[in-house]
Amino acid sequence: MDLGLIIFATDTTIEPARLARLAEDRGFGSLFFPEHTHIPVSRDTPYPGGGELPPEYSHTHDPFVALSMAAAVTERLRLGTGVCLVNQHDPIVVAKKVASLDQLSGGRFEFGVGAGWNREEMQNHGVDPARRFSRMRERVEAMKAIWTREEAEYHGEHVDFGPIWSWPKPLQKPHPPVLVGGVGEKVLDRVVAYGDQWMPNRVRDPEQLGERIAELERRAEAAGRERIPVTVFGAKPEARWVERLRAAGVDRSLFYLPSAERAAVERRVNELAALAERV
Repeated sequence: MDLGLIIFATDTTIEPARLARLAEDRGFGSLFFPEHTHIPVSRDTPYPGGGELPPEYSHTHDPFVALSMAAAVTERLRLGTGVCLVNQHDPIVVAKKVASLDQLSGGRFEFGVGAGWNREEMQNHGVDPARRFSRMRERVEAMKAIWTREEAEYHGEHVDFGPIWSWPKPLQKPHPPVLVGGVGEKVLDRVVAYGDQWMPNRVRDPEQLGERIAELERRAEAAGRERIPVTVFGAKPEARWVERLRAAGVDRSLFYLPSAERAAVERRVNELAALAERV
C-alpha cells in the first residue's frame, strides 16, 4: 500500500515547497492539500470532526498555488487536492488550472473533489446546499469535456456553455485521476458514475470500510469498469491500523500532518517515515 501525507497548508505552518521536498526525500509517494475558500464568521453548520472548528480551516492557501510550489521542487511526488470544493469555482477556470498544473508537474497531479460540508460557505458562493451533488457532477463532467476534446461544450442544469477552445490539455491521458471524496450513503454512486478513485475520510472502522470497498468493486464490475482504487485520508499513524486498511482493500493511506510551526511538522514527517518503514 502506498503512503502519503496531507496537511492544511496555511500561512502559519511549514511552506509547501519545503514540505514537498521533505516528503519526497523521506520516501512518501504523495502530498495532498485541502481547501476552504473562507469560513463565514456566522456559522450554524456543525464541524464534522466535532467540537470547535480548528483555526487552520480559515487560513488555507489556495491549493493550486501551494501545489505549484510543491511541484517546482520535486520530481516524483504525486500532488493532489484533498479535496477541491469544485462547486465554489467556475469549471472552465478550474479545468485550466488542473491542466496547467498537470503539464507543469510532468503529469503528477491528482484531482480530489468534494461537495463540501459548510453550508454557509457554499451559500456565500451562490450554491444551494440541497443541490450540491448534482452541481458537482456537472462540473466534473464539464471539465472532462474540456480536457479531452479540441472543441468542448457542455449543456446541463448547472453548467452550460457552447463550443470552446482551451489549452493546455493535461499531460495524463485522458486526464488526471478524479478522486471523489466522502463517506455518505450515496458516495459510491458518484464514484462509479464519474470518479476514477474513491477518497473516504474519517474512517472509523477499517473492516466496515472493507465491506464498502467490496460493494464498490461489485458496482464497478456491473458498470463494465475495472477495479476502482481507494485512497483513505486521515489514516491513524499506527502500524496495526495501516495493516487493517491494507486488509480492507485500501490502495493508499494519507497521514494528516499538524498545521503547526515548521519544526513540529518536520518532526512528525520523520516519525511517520519511520512508521512507513515498518509497515
